[in-house]
Amino acid sequence: MDGARARLEADRDETRRRLASLADDYDAVVAASLDTNADDEHDPEGATIAYERSQIGAVVRQLVFHLAEIDAALTRVDAGTYGTCETCGRAIGGGRLEARPMARTCIGCAREG
Repeated sequence: MDGARARLEADRDETRRRLASLADDYDAVVAASLDTNADDEHDPEGATIAYERSQIGAVVRQLVFHLAEIDAALTRVDAGTYGTCETCGRAIGGGRLEARPMARTCIGCAREG
């Protein structure tokens, strides 16, 4: 379980760094929109500022969800239930946990969906 904890904590740290970077990107997009009188909604030259904000927002939401999944997996490590399928109670399997450390279900239950 120590290896799982270390992988999950490293993933959490990297995800937090990415979120901080995206916050900086978002602030830069907003600042850029304040410094221009351009009608970005009708500019044929590229993506609109609203589109860029939307894209950053979508990635932020994905990363926030990912952080929640990491935290849930760490809670399972602490509780001693990490690696146990939440649906059927069987072992999730090392290969699946290696590929997807936050996995809550075994491959069979994941397929059944």
